Amino acid sequence: GVNCGSYAGQKIVDNASCTTNCTAPVVAILEEAFGIEKAMLTTIHSYTADQNLQDGPHKDLRRARAAAQNMVPTTTGAAVATAKVVPSLEQKFEGIAVRVPTISASLTDITLVLKKDVTVEQVNKALKAASKKKHWQGIFTVTDEPLVSSDFIGNSHSSIADLELTRVVGGNLVKVVAWYDNEWGYANRLVEMAEIVGKTL
Repeated sequence: GVNCGSYAGQKIVDNASCTTNCTAPVVAILEEAFGIEKAMLTTIHSYTADQNLQDGPHKDLRRARAAAQNMVPTTTGAAVATAKVVPSLEQKFEGIAVRVPTISASLTDITLVLKKDVTVEQVNKALKAASKKKHWQGIFTVTDEPLVSSDFIGNSHSSIADLELTRVVGGNLVKVVAWYDNEWGYANRLVEMAEIVGKTL
């Protein structure tokens, strides 16, 4: 992942969230390629067990509503967590989540102000090039096919950038969308983290 090489036997480690694991590779790649002034994310996220199936009590009054019947705006810790692994983004990254009535597969919509003017082609070229690097194998990849959420169920990558959806306005305002299977993709990263830690025991 973004910082897996930094593990040095710490007693407590955090694998962050599925959304962080989707967002951080994209952000790290664009930070290295162009530099990021600031950014925001919206994750369109399949509903989870933290939500109610029917309207009922919940400390978050939006998550209290029936998960399979509503789009539910709520919080995400992914922006803060991403800034932990890409420290240059601390205090420069924020985000929200919208939980939706799908069982699995989600997407992260990332809007960034870059330090350089770019074109859609340049952004996609940087994402494509990164996806071929050994460091990102199995974690980050790209697609240029017209896919929808169910097409990503069972995909073990944490982050699949949808190149058809890349947008640029005014040179340095950029939107990148990345898909992820929030269950299976994340489970693969947990296993890999366990392997990394296990090798030090």
